[in-house]
Amino acid sequence: MAVHAPKRAATAVAVVAGAVTFMAIASPAAATEPLHGAHLPWPLALPFAGILLSIAFGPLVVKEWWHIHYEKAAVFWATLTIAGLTYIEGPAATAAAFAHSMALEYLPFILMLFALFTTAGGILICGRLAGSPVLNCAILAFGAALASLIGTTGASMILIRPLIRANESRGFNAHVVVFFIFLVSNIGGGLTPLCNPPIFLGFLRGIDFFWTTRVLWPQTFFVVSVLLALFFLIDFYFHSRENGYPLCDFGKSLEDPTAAASAQGGRLRVSGTINIWLIAVAISAIIVSGIWRPGIHFDLFGARIELQNLVREVVMIGVGLASLALTSARVRAENSFEWEPIKEVTYLFAGIFICIIPVMAMLQAGMDGPFAGICRLLTLGDGAPNNPVYFWATGLLSSFLDNAPTYLVFFELAGGDPTTLMGPLRETLESISLGAVFMGANTYIGNAPNFMVYAIARRSGVKMPSFLGYMLCSSAILLPVFAVVTWLFIP
Repeated sequence: MAVHAPKRAATAVAVVAGAVTFMAIASPAAATEPLHGAHLPWPLALPFAGILLSIAFGPLVVKEWWHIHYEKAAVFWATLTIAGLTYIEGPAATAAAFAHSMALEYLPFILMLFALFTTAGGILICGRLAGSPVLNCAILAFGAALASLIGTTGASMILIRPLIRANESRGFNAHVVVFFIFLVSNIGGGLTPLCNPPIFLGFLRGIDFFWTTRVLWPQTFFVVSVLLALFFLIDFYFHSRENGYPLCDFGKSLEDPTAAASAQGGRLRVSGTINIWLIAVAISAIIVSGIWRPGIHFDLFGARIELQNLVREVVMIGVGLASLALTSARVRAENSFEWEPIKEVTYLFAGIFICIIPVMAMLQAGMDGPFAGICRLLTLGDGAPNNPVYFWATGLLSSFLDNAPTYLVFFELAGGDPTTLMGPLRETLESISLGAVFMGANTYIGNAPNFMVYAIARRSGVKMPSFLGYMLCSSAILLPVFAVVTWLFIP
């Protein structure tokens, strides 16, 4: 029964989508009506809260059922959202919103993840390293830097397996993955638009490619440095306790990674290097899609499908398939590659992207919508933007609503003009960018690779904290750091 559950779930999604599409085609308005967020009742946000609570409590309350049938929960909340929208707004507007979310947001997200997950899973780093505090800090620092070069998703997928293998013999290693999510999957990727969805959306809206590099490097360097120092102290404590070293004996923890590698599996070497070139192809496709504008498009129920974006998605599919064809089965087997992590992300995030539709529409309604109270806080008495509120509002909502569309909402609330936002309102765009990038680390679903890293670590035997447990960890560690960032950097 469990084997066929994904097929039944996929069939249910197809039936729901097909029914909405049929109703839209049959409607005289033909799915061109916009979704009026100002008219939406707040209970339409409850399915989104429901799917978040399911992800939070499912693995705790009904652990065995959840890991087999999680796709059913996603289908249930997605169906409830579509049914509610259809009843309130009609089939045409619902089909348009559904097509926009799936074609312009979910599909690029999941295809990019497919390409990078598949290629990274074909890169095997041979020769085992011992997970000492120094080595772990080096990997996290390297990953944070790499995240701005190949994106948070690419860096996360390449480095998470070697990091897990380096620390698999340790009795307590969950904190290593938690800080990996903080630094590599989120904060390190804030300096360029490469594979970083919120910054990439700003790039597509006209923000200069290197604007974030010039403006955000002091804050990024500060937060990365603070978190690396904090991680070293935590990891040194656990490493010393596990090995029976006195806390004052730094020599035992500062062991030579090369010697450890030789002792545990020979010199380091990399197999499956063809995948490095394939990752470069995927990144190039992302960059080109933001520069090449042929002006050719077609409409899918009101969703504008641009040729450059369609080409990008085809390239992502081609990269993933090429990786599967060109990488030996032995390399993937030795890398413990399996499809379950991306399957879980595919189902759960499909539900999230559907359930988020009315929530984003309500936010986009601004002062006329149910979240008008939040919008009022964004402006000071003299009409100037309240930058600390922009930072925290963007950040806290990015923790739950996916940081890419949340960034776009506040980008538009701040005026949406790239020239103004890079000029007189530079501090406002800076606050929005920092909030979206940094606070995506607050939960497992705040940024694309977070949940993927969590799924890979859990499948590899790491005793990862639950959804709520992770939130408690991130709140205790990150929120004080972000408060200091507000005080030091945000006027």
